[in-house]
Order: sequence, then C-alpha cells, then structure tokens
Amino acid sequence: MVMFDDFGSFLLVTCFAYGLGSIPFGLILTRLAGAGDIRQFGSGNIGATNVLRTGNKKLAIATLIFDAGKGATAVLLATHLTSTALPALAAVLVVLGHCFPVWLKFNGGKGVATSLAALAALNIHIGGLFVSVWLITALISRYSSLSALLSMLACVGAGFLVLDDIMTQVAILSLGVLVWSRHHANIGRLLLGKETKIGNKDL
Repeated sequence: MVMFDDFGSFLLVTCFAYGLGSIPFGLILTRLAGAGDIRQFGSGNIGATNVLRTGNKKLAIATLIFDAGKGATAVLLATHLTSTALPALAAVLVVLGHCFPVWLKFNGGKGVATSLAALAALNIHIGGLFVSVWLITALISRYSSLSALLSMLACVGAGFLVLDDIMTQVAILSLGVLVWSRHHANIGRLLLGKETKIGNKDL
C-alpha cells in the first residue's frame, strides 16, 4: 500500500509541520512582554505551564493558544492534501518540532498543548477525552504533569479501541511515547512526592 500519493506532498508536510512546531512561542511572547528568557525561570521549559509561573496569566494563556494552534493548523492543512496518511504525519512532526526545535539546539517544550490540538484535529472525540481526563486529574491531584501523562495514556488506549485507521493510531501512540519521554524528570519527582502542584489560583 502506498502511504503517500507523491513525494512532494510528503516533503511539504514534513517541512511545514516541523517548521511550524519549532516556533518557540513561549520564549518569543515572554521576551516581547519584557519578562526575559523563560528558559531562565522556573522549570526552564518554554511551555504555558512554566510561563504561568511568571505570574502573568494572560501571557500563559497566549502561549497555550499559540502552541495549541500550531498542532491544529499543521494537521488541518494536511487534510487538504492527497493522502489520508499526511494528517497523521503532520501531527507527529509538529509536536517533534515543538519538543526539538532546531532554533533552540533541539531543546524545546514537552508538547502537551500542541499534542492536544493535533489530537483534536485528527479526531475530535480523542481531543475531548484528553481535555476531560486532564481537567479531572488536575482538579483532584493538582499536578499538571500527571494530568498530561494520564490524558495521553487515555488517548492512546482509546485510539486503539475505537479507531480503525492505522496511521492515526500510530500517530497517537507516537505522541503518547513522545510526551511521556519528555516528562521523565516529572515522573521521577512524582514518584518521590516532590513534583510542584498547580496553585488553587491557577486552576
């Protein structure tokens, strides 16, 4: 079976999705707002959760929107091309770009917001499951990292249980592995009971 109808479409999606994903909006927005280099603050991550630790909720929300927008845009644009495999490819590559941006020496974010939007663009029900599990876990545990980990785990399980498209299933599994691997330090802190909780005012 031919996965891609032509090499041009494959190359276009590869370059666009990775390039879009690699734009470090958290870093750009915090610098534009005069907050300095977000990598020198808190966890050093460029994502919305660390931006929130600056105390600027509006900046954190903007980062969340832009990071999520990358994932949705890459996948939705790929749906207009010839092969049905291209949206799944775009989903993985846009998150890879966010996690390993060439501009930051391949040291980027953890891919949660971008993965959520990419998943929702692939399948709105999977995206809804992610949001539901994240919110429930966050409200109960107050751990952003645990919420992300369980959300991805639920999406991977649901993907193989309810979907019948192998490329989408592989993409969801790949995103799950990627997000979990990017949270290895958080997993260690969770096991030791040293992970930072979300403050009541943040949730």
